[in-house]
Amino acid sequence: MKEKLKNFLDYLLLERGFSINTIASYERDLRKFFEYLKENKTDFEKVSAKEITEFMEYLKSKNYDVSTIQRISSSLRSFFKYLIFSMEIKKNPAEFIEVPKKKKILPEFLTKEEVSSLISSINPDTPLKIRDRALLEFAYATGARVSEIVNLKINDILFDEGLVRIKGKGNKERIVPLTKISIEFLKIYLLKARSKIKRSFSGDFVFLNKNGTRLTRVGFWKILKKYGKILGVKKIYPHILRHSFATHMLEGGCDLRTLQILLGHSSLSTTQIYTHLDISHLRKIVNRCHPRSF
Repeated sequence: MKEKLKNFLDYLLLERGFSINTIASYERDLRKFFEYLKENKTDFEKVSAKEITEFMEYLKSKNYDVSTIQRISSSLRSFFKYLIFSMEIKKNPAEFIEVPKKKKILPEFLTKEEVSSLISSINPDTPLKIRDRALLEFAYATGARVSEIVNLKINDILFDEGLVRIKGKGNKERIVPLTKISIEFLKIYLLKARSKIKRSFSGDFVFLNKNGTRLTRVGFWKILKKYGKILGVKKIYPHILRHSFATHMLEGGCDLRTLQILLGHSSLSTTQIYTHLDISHLRKIVNRCHPRSF
């Protein structure tokens, strides 16, 4: 099993170009399955649909949420597909496994006024506060994922063109325009503040923590939560600015295809969830555009 797992992870990295975080997620999911087989004294070579179905039931009994079970199921299907592809097995026991469907939960978002208050509340009078202001301006300007923001490098910012190169899931790159105010604070941060935070080991990551190392996802969350708490904003979570960006872009007339490109979604169906967030806005568009809306 160990060799099969190693070969599969190498395949994801070298041939599929998956990110380290994604590969680590696959490994955790598959190790859960291997541990289950070991506890139940089941030989991997004899695994059938029956064992995988029982594993899914086991996860439910341990109160794993639906999204986690779905992800583990997907990891298993991909793993066994790879084993078929590499001719290590003849039949895929995970091919027809059914998993519970997850209810679509609409993401919460901040109003334009709340976003403005949140970002404007940061008084950029110290290097770290300048960083915080540039950080949140950038997050709202681009709608980037937290992992994309903390892995941003200085040469990814194209100041002359007013663009940023963002490396998303699966190392896919996309180019996103920057707002004037985000460019302004990025320049202030890079010219006046970052040099006071960085150390010899900082590398070329844009956003650094107080110790001079790359800001982590947890560090980003702590910064966002701190300013949200000061303002008394209750609905704060790591991707709140991403969801707010998407909602406000749609409200401003952005089409779904363009929004999909800006957010780095591989599927348009993922982007479509934002069309449910502001029914009143959609109604106004229908009333304005439909020939029989009188």
